Amino acid sequence: MSALDQLIAALGDIVDTDAAILEEARADRSGHASPGQPLAVVHAETVEHVQTVMRIATRTETPVVVRGAGTGLAGAANGGEGEIVLSTRRMTAIHEIRADDLLAVVEPGILNADLNDVLAEHGLWWAPDPASRAISTVGGNIATGAGGLLCAKYGVVKDAVLGVDLVLADGRLMRLGHRSVKGVTGLDLTSLVIGSEGTLGVVVGATLKLRRLIEGTTCTVTAIFPDVRAAASASAAVTASGAQPAIMELMDSASLAAVAALLELPSPAAGSAQLTIQTDGPAAVSEATTIAEILTAHHGVTQVSHDRDEGERLLAIRRAMHPAMSALGTTLIEDVSVPRSAMPAMFDEIARIEKAYSMTIPTVAHAGDGNLHPNFIFEGATPPAAVWAAADELFRAAIALGGTLTGEHGIGTLKSRWLADELGDDQWELQRQITRVFDPLGILNPGKVFAPDA
Repeated sequence: MSALDQLIAALGDIVDTDAAILEEARADRSGHASPGQPLAVVHAETVEHVQTVMRIATRTETPVVVRGAGTGLAGAANGGEGEIVLSTRRMTAIHEIRADDLLAVVEPGILNADLNDVLAEHGLWWAPDPASRAISTVGGNIATGAGGLLCAKYGVVKDAVLGVDLVLADGRLMRLGHRSVKGVTGLDLTSLVIGSEGTLGVVVGATLKLRRLIEGTTCTVTAIFPDVRAAASASAAVTASGAQPAIMELMDSASLAAVAALLELPSPAAGSAQLTIQTDGPAAVSEATTIAEILTAHHGVTQVSHDRDEGERLLAIRRAMHPAMSALGTTLIEDVSVPRSAMPAMFDEIARIEKAYSMTIPTVAHAGDGNLHPNFIFEGATPPAAVWAAADELFRAAIALGGTLTGEHGIGTLKSRWLADELGDDQWELQRQITRVFDPLGILNPGKVFAPDA
Protein backbone atom coordinates (compact mmCIF):
# COMPACT_ATOMS: atom_id res chain seq x y z
CA MET A 1 0.00 0.00 0.00
CA SER A 2 1.13 3.54 -0.73
CA ALA A 3 1.70 6.01 2.09
CA LEU A 4 -1.58 7.75 1.25
CA ASP A 5 -3.52 4.49 1.30
CA GLN A 6 -1.99 3.57 4.66
CA LEU A 7 -2.88 6.99 6.10
CA ILE A 8 -6.49 6.70 4.96
CA ALA A 9 -6.79 3.13 6.23
CA ALA A 10 -5.41 4.06 9.64
CA LEU A 11 -6.87 7.53 10.14
CA GLY A 12 -9.92 7.84 7.93
CA ASP A 13 -11.61 11.24 7.57
CA ILE A 14 -8.84 13.29 9.16
CA VAL A 15 -6.74 12.61 6.03
CA ASP A 16 -7.65 15.47 3.69
CA THR A 17 -6.94 15.42 -0.06
CA ASP A 18 -9.24 18.28 -1.03
CA ALA A 19 -7.52 20.32 -3.76
CA ALA A 20 -8.18 23.67 -2.07
CA ILE A 21 -6.77 22.44 1.25
CA LEU A 22 -3.67 21.05 -0.45
CA GLU A 23 -3.16 24.34 -2.29
CA GLU A 24 -3.47 26.32 0.94
CA ALA A 25 -0.87 24.10 2.62
CA ARG A 26 1.74 25.02 -0.01
CA ALA A 27 2.18 28.56 1.33
CA ASP A 28 2.46 30.65 4.47
CA ARG A 29 2.35 34.40 5.11
CA SER A 30 5.81 34.91 3.61
CA GLY A 31 4.35 34.88 0.11
CA HIS A 32 6.48 31.85 -0.74
CA ALA A 33 4.83 28.65 -1.98
CA SER A 34 6.45 25.23 -2.31
CA PRO A 35 6.63 23.67 -5.78
CA GLY A 36 4.03 20.97 -6.36
CA GLN A 37 1.20 19.87 -4.11
CA PRO A 38 1.51 17.79 -0.93
CA LEU A 39 0.21 14.24 -0.80
CA ALA A 40 -2.36 15.01 1.91
CA VAL A 41 -3.05 17.17 4.93
CA VAL A 42 -3.62 15.14 8.09
CA HIS A 43 -5.65 17.07 10.67
CA ALA A 44 -4.32 15.38 13.80
CA GLU A 45 -6.54 15.58 16.87
CA THR A 46 -4.56 13.42 19.30
CA VAL A 47 -0.98 12.48 20.09
CA GLU A 48 -1.78 8.99 18.81
CA HIS A 49 -2.76 10.44 15.43
CA VAL A 50 0.62 12.15 15.21
CA GLN A 51 2.45 8.96 16.16
CA THR A 52 0.54 6.99 13.53
CA VAL A 53 1.45 9.49 10.82
CA MET A 54 5.12 9.40 11.74
CA ARG A 55 5.24 5.59 11.85
CA ILE A 56 3.71 5.38 8.37
CA ALA A 57 6.05 8.10 7.13
CA THR A 58 9.06 6.22 8.47
CA ARG A 59 7.96 2.90 6.97
CA THR A 60 7.42 4.47 3.56
CA GLU A 61 10.21 7.09 3.84
CA THR A 62 7.69 9.81 3.04
CA PRO A 63 8.65 13.39 4.00
CA VAL A 64 6.51 15.21 6.59
CA VAL A 65 5.97 18.93 7.08
CA VAL A 66 4.46 19.96 10.41
CA ARG A 67 2.05 22.88 10.21
CA GLY A 68 0.06 24.98 12.66
CA ALA A 69 -1.90 28.03 11.56
CA GLY A 70 0.30 28.72 8.52
CA THR A 71 1.18 32.24 9.69
CA GLY A 72 4.96 31.81 9.41
CA LEU A 73 7.10 34.25 7.47
CA ALA A 74 10.02 32.08 6.35
CA GLY A 75 8.41 29.30 4.30
CA ALA A 76 9.18 26.73 7.00
CA ALA A 77 5.77 25.00 7.13
CA ASN A 78 4.98 24.84 3.41
CA GLY A 79 4.13 21.41 2.04
CA GLY A 80 5.49 20.40 -1.37
CA GLU A 81 5.38 17.58 -3.89
CA GLY A 82 4.80 14.15 -2.34
CA GLU A 83 4.96 15.39 1.26
CA ILE A 84 2.54 14.72 4.11
CA VAL A 85 1.43 17.94 5.81
CA LEU A 86 0.81 17.10 9.46
CA SER A 87 -1.45 19.78 10.94
CA THR A 88 -1.68 20.16 14.71
CA ARG A 89 -4.19 23.00 14.49
CA ARG A 90 -7.04 20.89 15.96
CA MET A 91 -4.99 19.99 19.06
CA THR A 92 -6.19 22.90 21.22
CA ALA A 93 -6.68 21.47 24.70
CA ILE A 94 -5.43 23.12 27.87
CA HIS A 95 -4.69 20.14 30.09
CA GLU A 96 -3.62 21.95 33.22
CA ILE A 97 -3.28 25.44 34.70
CA ARG A 98 -1.35 25.69 37.97
CA ALA A 99 -1.43 29.18 39.45
CA ASP A 100 0.59 28.01 42.45
CA ASP A 101 3.41 26.73 40.23
CA LEU A 102 2.94 29.35 37.50
CA LEU A 103 2.67 26.78 34.71
CA ALA A 104 0.23 25.49 32.14
CA VAL A 105 0.25 22.29 30.08
CA VAL A 106 -1.26 22.81 26.63
CA GLU A 107 -1.54 21.27 23.19
CA PRO A 108 0.23 22.97 20.25
CA GLY A 109 -2.79 24.08 18.22
CA ILE A 110 -4.19 26.61 20.67
CA LEU A 111 -3.87 30.20 19.51
CA ASN A 112 -1.59 32.45 21.53
CA ALA A 113 -4.34 35.01 22.18
CA ASP A 114 -6.95 32.36 23.07
CA LEU A 115 -4.59 30.86 25.62
CA ASN A 116 -4.05 34.23 27.26
CA ASP A 117 -7.79 34.91 27.36
CA VAL A 118 -8.21 31.74 29.43
CA LEU A 119 -5.16 32.42 31.60
CA ALA A 120 -6.40 35.95 32.39
CA GLU A 121 -9.35 34.41 34.25
CA HIS A 122 -6.76 32.95 36.62
CA GLY A 123 -4.78 36.20 36.90
CA LEU A 124 -2.02 34.77 34.69
CA TRP A 125 -0.51 35.24 31.24
CA TRP A 126 2.04 33.71 28.87
CA ALA A 127 4.48 36.42 27.93
CA PRO A 128 5.44 35.77 24.26
CA ASP A 129 3.64 38.42 22.21
CA PRO A 130 4.16 38.06 18.45
CA ALA A 131 2.29 40.57 16.30
CA SER A 132 0.37 37.55 14.96
CA ARG A 133 -0.75 36.48 18.44
CA ALA A 134 -4.45 36.48 17.45
CA ILE A 135 -3.83 33.98 14.63
CA SER A 136 -0.63 32.08 15.49
CA THR A 137 -0.48 28.86 17.51
CA VAL A 138 1.58 28.12 20.59
CA GLY A 139 3.17 25.21 18.70
CA GLY A 140 4.12 27.53 15.87
CA ASN A 141 5.54 30.02 18.38
CA ILE A 142 7.71 27.21 19.79
CA ALA A 143 8.76 25.88 16.40
CA THR A 144 10.01 29.26 15.23
CA GLY A 145 11.25 30.60 18.56
CA ALA A 146 8.84 33.50 18.15
CA GLY A 147 9.36 36.89 19.73
CA GLY A 148 7.14 39.94 19.51
CA LEU A 149 6.60 43.35 21.02
CA LEU A 150 7.23 42.49 24.68
CA CYS A 151 10.52 40.61 24.31
CA ALA A 152 12.90 43.23 25.64
CA LYS A 153 11.34 43.11 29.11
CA TYR A 154 9.62 39.72 29.25
CA GLY A 155 11.68 37.53 26.97
CA VAL A 156 10.97 35.32 23.96
CA VAL A 157 9.50 31.83 23.69
CA LYS A 158 12.66 30.06 24.90
CA ASP A 159 12.34 31.99 28.16
CA ALA A 160 8.74 30.84 28.66
CA VAL A 161 8.81 27.08 27.99
CA LEU A 162 9.72 24.54 30.69
CA GLY A 163 9.27 21.41 28.60
CA VAL A 164 7.87 19.94 25.39
CA ASP A 165 6.33 16.63 24.42
CA LEU A 166 7.93 15.60 21.14
CA VAL A 167 7.03 12.83 18.71
CA LEU A 168 10.15 11.71 16.87
CA ALA A 169 10.35 10.77 13.21
CA ASP A 170 9.83 7.08 14.04
CA GLY A 171 6.74 7.78 16.18
CA ARG A 172 8.29 7.54 19.65
CA LEU A 173 6.98 10.04 22.22
CA MET A 174 9.61 11.92 24.24
CA ARG A 175 8.83 14.12 27.24
CA LEU A 176 11.54 16.74 27.45
CA GLY A 177 12.23 19.32 30.13
CA HIS A 178 10.64 19.60 33.56
CA ARG A 179 7.93 21.28 35.64
CA SER A 180 10.26 22.82 38.19
CA VAL A 181 11.77 26.29 37.89
CA LYS A 182 15.25 24.80 37.89
CA GLY A 183 16.36 21.70 36.04
CA VAL A 184 19.80 20.93 34.60
CA THR A 185 19.71 17.14 34.30
CA GLY A 186 21.46 16.12 31.11
CA LEU A 187 21.51 18.15 27.92
CA ASP A 188 18.87 20.85 27.47
CA LEU A 189 16.92 19.22 24.65
CA THR A 190 13.90 21.49 25.23
CA SER A 191 15.91 24.53 24.20
CA LEU A 192 17.24 22.60 21.21
CA VAL A 193 13.69 21.90 20.01
CA ILE A 194 12.57 25.53 20.43
CA GLY A 195 13.23 27.25 17.11
CA SER A 196 14.06 23.99 15.31
CA GLU A 197 11.31 24.61 12.72
CA GLY A 198 9.99 21.05 12.55
CA THR A 199 13.35 19.44 11.77
CA LEU A 200 13.71 17.48 15.04
CA GLY A 201 10.22 16.20 15.73
CA VAL A 202 6.56 17.13 16.18
CA VAL A 203 5.69 19.19 19.25
CA VAL A 204 2.47 17.69 20.61
CA GLY A 205 2.43 19.35 24.03
CA ALA A 206 4.18 22.04 26.02
CA THR A 207 4.66 22.93 29.67
CA LEU A 208 4.66 26.71 29.72
CA LYS A 209 6.18 29.08 32.25
CA LEU A 210 3.58 31.69 33.21
CA ARG A 211 3.59 35.10 34.85
CA ARG A 212 1.05 36.80 37.06
CA LEU A 213 -0.82 39.64 35.38
CA ILE A 214 1.04 42.91 35.82
CA GLU A 215 -0.43 45.16 38.49
CA GLY A 216 -0.38 48.92 38.22
CA THR A 217 -0.98 51.27 35.34
CA THR A 218 0.21 51.28 31.75
CA CYS A 219 1.67 54.42 30.20
CA THR A 220 2.24 54.99 26.49
CA VAL A 221 4.83 57.41 25.13
CA THR A 222 4.84 58.38 21.46
CA ALA A 223 7.44 60.55 19.78
CA ILE A 224 7.82 61.79 16.21
CA PHE A 225 11.39 62.33 14.96
CA PRO A 226 12.67 64.18 11.89
CA ASP A 227 14.20 60.98 10.50
CA VAL A 228 14.66 57.31 11.32
CA ARG A 229 18.26 57.65 12.45
CA ALA A 230 17.22 60.14 15.13
CA ALA A 231 14.51 57.72 16.28
CA ALA A 232 16.99 54.82 16.38
CA SER A 233 19.48 56.90 18.35
CA ALA A 234 16.76 57.86 20.81
CA SER A 235 15.75 54.22 21.31
CA ALA A 236 19.39 53.28 21.95
CA ALA A 237 19.60 56.10 24.50
CA VAL A 238 16.51 54.77 26.30
CA THR A 239 18.14 51.35 26.57
CA ALA A 240 21.44 52.85 27.74
CA SER A 241 19.64 54.83 30.44
CA GLY A 242 18.64 51.66 32.27
CA ALA A 243 14.92 52.19 31.73
CA GLN A 244 13.08 48.98 30.88
CA PRO A 245 9.93 49.65 28.87
CA ALA A 246 7.63 46.72 28.15
CA ILE A 247 7.32 47.77 24.50
CA MET A 248 9.49 49.99 22.30
CA GLU A 249 8.50 49.98 18.63
CA LEU A 250 10.04 52.03 15.83
CA MET A 251 8.42 52.82 12.48
CA ASP A 252 10.36 54.51 9.67
CA SER A 253 8.81 57.07 7.33
CA ALA A 254 7.71 54.62 4.62
CA SER A 255 6.03 52.22 7.06
CA LEU A 256 4.40 55.08 8.95
CA ALA A 257 3.01 56.56 5.74
CA ALA A 258 1.69 53.16 4.58
CA VAL A 259 -0.15 52.53 7.85
CA ALA A 260 -1.57 56.07 7.86
CA ALA A 261 -2.96 55.47 4.36
CA LEU A 262 -4.45 52.11 5.35
CA LEU A 263 -6.10 53.43 8.54
CA GLU A 264 -7.07 56.76 6.91
CA LEU A 265 -5.04 58.77 9.41
CA PRO A 266 -3.44 62.17 8.72
CA SER A 267 -0.31 61.85 6.59
CA PRO A 268 2.90 62.12 8.62
CA ALA A 269 5.50 64.74 7.76
CA ALA A 270 7.84 63.66 4.98
CA GLY A 271 10.77 61.62 6.28
CA SER A 272 9.50 61.44 9.85
CA ALA A 273 9.76 58.34 12.03
CA GLN A 274 7.93 57.31 15.19
CA LEU A 275 8.69 55.55 18.45
CA THR A 276 5.85 54.04 20.46
CA ILE A 277 6.84 52.99 23.96
CA GLN A 278 4.85 51.44 26.80
CA THR A 279 5.80 51.16 30.44
CA ASP A 280 3.95 48.97 32.91
CA GLY A 281 3.88 47.94 36.54
CA PRO A 282 4.22 50.03 39.70
CA ALA A 283 6.98 52.21 38.22
CA ALA A 284 5.16 52.86 34.92
CA VAL A 285 4.50 56.58 35.49
CA SER A 286 8.00 57.51 36.63
CA GLU A 287 9.60 55.43 33.86
CA ALA A 288 7.38 57.08 31.25
CA THR A 289 8.39 60.50 32.52
CA THR A 290 12.10 59.62 32.32
CA ILE A 291 11.74 58.13 28.84
CA ALA A 292 9.82 61.17 27.57
CA GLU A 293 12.66 63.41 28.73
CA ILE A 294 15.20 61.28 26.84
CA LEU A 295 13.13 61.31 23.65
CA THR A 296 12.63 65.08 23.84
CA ALA A 297 16.38 65.55 24.30
CA HIS A 298 16.85 63.58 21.06
CA HIS A 299 14.55 65.94 19.11
CA GLY A 300 11.40 63.88 19.48
CA VAL A 301 8.03 65.60 19.61
CA THR A 302 6.75 63.62 22.56
CA GLN A 303 3.37 62.84 24.13
CA VAL A 304 2.56 60.72 27.18
CA SER A 305 -0.76 58.97 27.84
CA HIS A 306 -1.77 57.27 31.08
CA ASP A 307 -4.92 55.82 29.53
CA ARG A 308 -4.66 52.07 28.79
CA ASP A 309 -7.29 52.12 26.02
CA GLU A 310 -5.64 55.03 24.26
CA GLY A 311 -2.35 53.18 24.51
CA GLU A 312 -3.85 50.19 22.73
CA ARG A 313 -5.18 52.47 19.99
CA LEU A 314 -1.69 53.89 19.52
CA LEU A 315 -0.18 50.41 19.39
CA ALA A 316 -2.79 49.40 16.80
CA ILE A 317 -0.90 51.66 14.37
CA ARG A 318 2.17 49.44 14.76
CA ARG A 319 0.15 46.22 14.61
CA ALA A 320 -1.36 47.34 11.28
CA MET A 321 2.05 47.12 9.61
CA HIS A 322 1.52 43.78 7.83
CA PRO A 323 -1.83 44.63 6.21
CA ALA A 324 -0.41 48.03 5.24
CA MET A 325 2.46 46.34 3.43
CA SER A 326 0.10 43.89 1.73
CA ALA A 327 -1.83 46.84 0.34
CA LEU A 328 1.34 48.02 -1.43
CA GLY A 329 2.01 44.75 -3.29
CA THR A 330 3.61 41.38 -2.65
CA THR A 331 5.80 41.63 0.44
CA LEU A 332 8.96 39.84 1.49
CA ILE A 333 9.01 40.52 5.24
CA GLU A 334 12.51 40.16 6.57
CA ASP A 335 13.83 39.80 10.09
CA VAL A 336 17.34 40.72 11.19
CA SER A 337 18.63 41.58 14.64
CA VAL A 338 21.59 43.66 15.72
CA PRO A 339 22.93 44.81 19.10
CA ARG A 340 20.71 47.65 20.27
CA SER A 341 23.54 50.15 20.16
CA ALA A 342 24.00 49.29 16.46
CA MET A 343 20.43 50.22 15.49
CA PRO A 344 21.37 53.62 14.01
CA ALA A 345 24.16 52.03 11.96
CA MET A 346 21.77 49.35 10.66
CA PHE A 347 19.32 51.99 9.51
CA ASP A 348 22.25 53.70 7.76
CA GLU A 349 22.91 50.42 5.96
CA ILE A 350 19.27 50.12 4.93
CA ALA A 351 19.36 53.67 3.54
CA ARG A 352 22.53 52.81 1.60
CA ILE A 353 20.93 49.69 0.13
CA GLU A 354 17.77 51.61 -0.80
CA LYS A 355 19.87 54.11 -2.73
CA ALA A 356 22.05 51.45 -4.37
CA TYR A 357 19.04 49.47 -5.65
CA SER A 358 16.67 52.40 -6.24
CA MET A 359 14.02 50.90 -3.98
CA THR A 360 12.15 51.78 -0.81
CA ILE A 361 12.43 49.30 2.07
CA PRO A 362 9.78 50.16 4.69
CA THR A 363 11.15 49.05 8.05
CA VAL A 364 9.76 48.62 11.53
CA ALA A 365 11.73 47.47 14.54
CA HIS A 366 11.29 46.03 17.99
CA ALA A 367 13.69 48.72 19.09
CA GLY A 368 13.84 47.43 22.64
CA ASP A 369 15.78 44.38 21.49
CA GLY A 370 17.33 45.43 18.18
CA ASN A 371 15.07 43.29 15.94
CA LEU A 372 14.33 44.96 12.58
CA HIS A 373 11.74 43.96 9.99
CA PRO A 374 12.69 45.41 6.59
CA ASN A 375 9.95 44.89 3.96
CA PHE A 376 10.67 44.39 0.27
CA ILE A 377 7.66 45.25 -1.92
CA PHE A 378 7.37 43.86 -5.45
CA GLU A 379 4.86 42.81 -8.09
CA GLY A 380 4.11 39.17 -8.89
CA ALA A 381 4.49 35.99 -6.88
CA THR A 382 8.28 35.64 -6.77
CA PRO A 383 10.85 38.19 -5.54
CA PRO A 384 12.89 39.46 -8.50
CA ALA A 385 16.65 39.15 -8.57
CA ALA A 386 17.16 42.76 -7.47
CA VAL A 387 15.17 42.13 -4.27
CA TRP A 388 17.29 39.10 -3.36
CA ALA A 389 20.47 41.03 -4.16
CA ALA A 390 19.38 43.85 -1.87
CA ALA A 391 18.34 41.37 0.82
CA ASP A 392 21.73 39.67 0.53
CA GLU A 393 23.49 42.96 1.29
CA LEU A 394 21.10 43.64 4.14
CA PHE A 395 21.72 40.24 5.77
CA ARG A 396 25.48 40.61 5.45
CA ALA A 397 25.32 44.10 6.94
CA ALA A 398 23.44 42.82 9.98
CA ILE A 399 25.98 40.03 10.52
CA ALA A 400 28.88 42.48 10.13
CA LEU A 401 27.36 44.66 12.87
CA GLY A 402 27.40 41.71 15.26
CA GLY A 403 23.83 40.69 14.50
CA THR A 404 21.96 37.75 13.06
CA LEU A 405 19.92 36.66 10.03
CA THR A 406 16.76 36.16 12.05
CA GLY A 407 15.52 37.29 15.42
CA GLU A 408 12.15 35.51 15.47
CA HIS A 409 10.87 34.35 12.06
CA GLY A 410 13.32 31.49 11.59
CA ILE A 411 15.32 30.27 8.59
CA GLY A 412 12.78 28.11 6.78
CA THR A 413 13.16 28.05 3.02
CA LEU A 414 13.89 31.70 2.42
CA LYS A 415 17.14 32.10 4.39
CA SER A 416 18.77 28.69 4.20
CA ARG A 417 21.30 29.86 1.62
CA TRP A 418 22.77 32.36 4.13
CA LEU A 419 22.81 30.11 7.19
CA ALA A 420 26.39 28.87 6.78
CA ASP A 421 27.57 32.47 6.30
CA GLU A 422 26.51 33.24 9.86
CA LEU A 423 27.29 29.90 11.53
CA GLY A 424 30.46 29.00 9.66
CA ASP A 425 30.90 25.69 7.86
CA ASP A 426 31.88 23.66 10.93
CA GLN A 427 28.92 24.73 13.05
CA TRP A 428 26.53 24.37 10.09
CA GLU A 429 27.69 20.77 9.63
CA LEU A 430 27.48 20.02 13.37
CA GLN A 431 23.90 21.30 13.52
CA ARG A 432 22.96 19.30 10.42
CA GLN A 433 24.38 16.16 12.07
CA ILE A 434 22.26 16.81 15.17
CA THR A 435 19.11 16.79 13.03
CA ARG A 436 20.14 13.37 11.71
CA VAL A 437 20.32 11.97 15.25
CA PHE A 438 16.65 12.88 15.72
CA ASP A 439 15.67 12.04 12.12
CA PRO A 440 18.04 9.49 10.52
CA LEU A 441 16.02 9.18 7.30
CA GLY A 442 15.79 12.94 6.79
CA ILE A 443 12.00 12.92 6.42
CA LEU A 444 11.21 15.85 8.73
CA ASN A 445 10.83 19.12 6.83
CA PRO A 446 13.41 18.29 4.13
CA GLY A 447 14.72 21.24 2.14
CA LYS A 448 14.15 23.65 5.01
CA VAL A 449 16.78 25.28 7.23
CA PHE A 450 19.69 22.94 6.35
CA ALA A 451 18.91 22.80 2.64
CA PRO A 452 21.28 20.64 0.56
CA ASP A 453 22.41 23.61 -1.50
CA ALA A 454 22.88 25.95 1.48
